[in-house]
Amino acid sequence: MKYAYTLLLILITSITFSQDIYIHSGKLVNTKSGKIETEKTIVVSGNKIIRVENGYINGGTKDIVLDLKDKTVLPGLIDLHVHIENETNPNAYLQKYTASEADVAYNSVGFAQKTLMAGFTTVRDLGGTGVNISLKKAINSHKIIGPRIFTAGKSLATTGGHADPTNGNKRSLIGDPGPKEGVVNSVEDAKKAVRQRYKNGADLIKITATGGVLSVAKSSSNPQFTVEEIKAICETAKDYGFHVAAHAHGDEGMQRAILGGVKTIEHGTLMSEKTMDMMKEHNAYLVPTISAGKEVTQKATIKDYYPSIIVPKALEIGPKIQNTFKKAYARGVGIAFGTDAGVFAHGQNGKEFGFMTEAGMPAIETIQSATITNAKILNMENQLGQIATGFLADIIAVNEDPTKNINTMEDVVFVMKEGEVFKKE
Repeated sequence: MKYAYTLLLILITSITFSQDIYIHSGKLVNTKSGKIETEKTIVVSGNKIIRVENGYINGGTKDIVLDLKDKTVLPGLIDLHVHIENETNPNAYLQKYTASEADVAYNSVGFAQKTLMAGFTTVRDLGGTGVNISLKKAINSHKIIGPRIFTAGKSLATTGGHADPTNGNKRSLIGDPGPKEGVVNSVEDAKKAVRQRYKNGADLIKITATGGVLSVAKSSSNPQFTVEEIKAICETAKDYGFHVAAHAHGDEGMQRAILGGVKTIEHGTLMSEKTMDMMKEHNAYLVPTISAGKEVTQKATIKDYYPSIIVPKALEIGPKIQNTFKKAYARGVGIAFGTDAGVFAHGQNGKEFGFMTEAGMPAIETIQSATITNAKILNMENQLGQIATGFLADIIAVNEDPTKNINTMEDVVFVMKEGEVFKKE
């Protein structure tokens, strides 16, 4: 009885003296309405927002007040296309053979921290070696600092396809990778590969529906799965609560992916108007990754930065991504924010907002694409993407009103994730 009474006293004390955080925001981006609101107080208790009040109010003597009256406050941003394990550099292709799994893990810790400090409190990792799954677990366990990660683990490819891990290897190292390694060549392989990703601890599936720019293979855009294989992947993924993202540059591969049931098309470079209409019909989203297109175009002009087989692909595909995005947006295709960070330096994800507005998307809609749209795709629309009662306390701030100067999104000065402040300049 005495023990139970002591526990009750501890519980009452912890409730009585719990600290709430009162954030005074000068401007607040209401991502649901698309409006800028002024002079708001956001009250955070634990890891959630418990209310948003008009004007500036203070709590009790034990509570904390954060003064952001001269800032614009937004929900934490969501990037739906990153590769958190690696980052572009002139030795990247050699490091495939020289870097151990421990090296990859060590580097990824820094990349994750840079991403969070840039205001991206949630990311979707679209393919690595599997270290990305361990990184996700370490962040969730508060062992290291980083964004909330939804990861595909290892991407799925066909033999010789864009994500075949043995592309470019000498003959004695090629072997015959299969579903366990993420290589699919039949409907049965497709089902087994999805189930293996589930077993490994992935959250979603990524396929490479066409050739790609940075793989050591000739084509950037040929279709690389049959419709039947993609359907098997998507149907099996649905059984496990996964959605499917499809890397695709070529039009035929995109159409097969859409018919097969994928949720997002990544890049979409050579997309036709017919494919755009198919995306609208099937409620698929384009993740444009304009930043990556600009990066590979620039890096391809540097001698020996990429293997020679990659250079013509980069110069062909890279410059076209932004214009395709412009056409798709104008035609009414759903747009989800994603950058392909890793192809360029992590932490520079915010540049994508400027590239999207250059192509005709209003600033507020670019922000909505990185918040409420992406939260919906992740089935987190009731927890992420808004500053509202009951949502997770993922909150960031920038110096200016982004609807008037979108470039301010490149300079995030305050970052809170689940009620914990990680950055405050």
